[in-house]
Amino acid sequence: MVRVPLERGVNDLADLAEEIMADEREKVLNDLVRSVGKYPEEAFLFVRDGLNYAVQKVHGEETKAHQVVQQYMHEHDLELGDLIAQYHAGELSDLIMHAIEAAGGADRLNRHVGGRELCWGLRDFALKRWGMMAKTVLNHWKVRSTGDFGRIVFAFIDQDLMQKQDGDTIEDFQEVYSFEEAFDSAYMPGNGFQDSLHSEEDD
Repeated sequence: MVRVPLERGVNDLADLAEEIMADEREKVLNDLVRSVGKYPEEAFLFVRDGLNYAVQKVHGEETKAHQVVQQYMHEHDLELGDLIAQYHAGELSDLIMHAIEAAGGADRLNRHVGGRELCWGLRDFALKRWGMMAKTVLNHWKVRSTGDFGRIVFAFIDQDLMQKQDGDTIEDFQEVYSFEEAFDSAYMPGNGFQDSLHSEEDD
């Protein structure tokens, strides 16, 4: 029997996991947009992509090892704490153990960002994507406050397309900043655009 190196196994499994999860997300997203009603699909896609931007800005690039672990948790309906407990107890397969170690260890698995942090990440992401037109684009999608970000995020959570941690509430998104101050002042003369978030690697 030919043994496939663990690193090759992690990469192959990550590619498959991404294909499966992408198909599932696309199907559920269409239903999600219809059920919420208020916002167009573009607003949901922006928040989804903006979350990835914020997570990478704070925690660094997601690796294939992270993707394997996420897919394993999804398939086995595991919370992060349960996965870490199984890791320390040696109850996971060699492949998943290797994926966790490749991701930097159990302490590096938590790639969570809170509601306020995400709002600032979405502000930065919008400005990078659309510059001075950022607020106009969001307003066109009926996204006019950080509370709208929260409603979109929790719609994703309700459909198991995003995860929350204990203590995360939709109230975390309320009045984090006003769009007028956050977007209109970003490119005023003398201000200069700066990211609101910084990476762990910057510390």
